[in-house]
Amino acid sequence: MVAELAGPWQARRESALRERRGRDRLRAEGAGHPRGLVFTDRVLVTLAVLRLSIPHAALAVLYSVDRSTISRAVAEVRPLLAGRGYATPAGPRLHTLADVFAYAAARGITLRIDGSEIQVRRPAAGRPGRRAFVSGKKKQNTLKFTKISDERGRTLWDGAFRPGRMHDQTALQTDGIDDLLEQFPDAQAEMDSGYRGLRRDHPGQVSVPPLKPRKNAPAEAVAAWEQARHAQSSARICVEHAIAGSKHWRPLQRWTGRRENLPETIRAIGSLVSDRAATW
Repeated sequence: MVAELAGPWQARRESALRERRGRDRLRAEGAGHPRGLVFTDRVLVTLAVLRLSIPHAALAVLYSVDRSTISRAVAEVRPLLAGRGYATPAGPRLHTLADVFAYAAARGITLRIDGSEIQVRRPAAGRPGRRAFVSGKKKQNTLKFTKISDERGRTLWDGAFRPGRMHDQTALQTDGIDDLLEQFPDAQAEMDSGYRGLRRDHPGQVSVPPLKPRKNAPAEAVAAWEQARHAQSSARICVEHAIAGSKHWRPLQRWTGRRENLPETIRAIGSLVSDRAATW
């Protein structure tokens, strides 16, 4: 991973330095004040923050640097991790929702799609959009995201980030899932009852739990409904395992940082989780 990220990190750093100087470098690389943290240590402290949410001040004491050095290292490495994409057993990494549907159609994989939410800090009073983060389900201020996995519970994509008030289906439709389902007619997806609109528009591709029979329905119909609902839930449960796999990482249990950094953190953690899952 260090070898994979070193090139992009160096390119970003040189680009930022050149923009700040307004000209090319005059001295050779390595001249000037020595770095407080070498690149390998920058990756390690970022992983420690993402996995265990260790305070930056504690890591600063461990590495004998200032706290701002740790914060800067995390801000530099985290977007590189988020941009790696999601590993697959077949080899190629998936970066976009279109990549996921193309991969599923080519490999005959039935996608499992579900949304989740993470509690975040409440926006300050008087700021616009303050009520947008209030989740009607959890009665908390949350940020939602959508996870896609395969039948083994391997994470293939995290996206459709939105405030807690927005519905899961609305976010996916905004990301263009309707067009992708039409573009890849062989792609199949298992979803929960909150995506009935997609099931209505794409009946041959999207599977959702069956509607509950009426109160006066015969016992045979109720038993058939229970069996069908259980079978669909069993086929979809692996995406819940994928969500739990990401939320085992401390920052995603309850986010206490800046809300604008949470999507990048979710993608970075999903990328790391997919590396291990791809070997199953």
